[in-house]
Amino acid sequence: MSDATLKSYACRLEARLDKIMARTPTHSAGVKLKEMIKRTRRHLFVFMTVRELPATNNGSERAIRAAVIFRKVTYCFRSAWGAQLYADIRSVIETGRRRAIDAFEAIRLTLQAKPLAAPAPS
Repeated sequence: MSDATLKSYACRLEARLDKIMARTPTHSAGVKLKEMIKRTRRHLFVFMTVRELPATNNGSERAIRAAVIFRKVTYCFRSAWGAQLYADIRSVIETGRRRAIDAFEAIRLTLQAKPLAAPAPS
């Protein structure tokens, strides 16, 4: 799409969101959602103007797929600390993967309180 077309679509989205935000929520969840949108609105449609950003959350969905499958296969966690520990470990491993660091190294660096820095470009 051309830049002009994208800008037109972005303006339409903003206008529609203005109409939604003008409404007064009648439920506490609606109030919470409206406040969240107010705080993050400037980030909602960035994908419309920055072509490098994907318009979907498919990357995020793929990132949590292993955790979802694990939860389904094991019929959930038996303790809150077990669920939190698993989430923490998966987060470290996924961050490492995205930064081209193997899982063992990512866990080792995290336990040493060192950042998972991306390798320097070659």
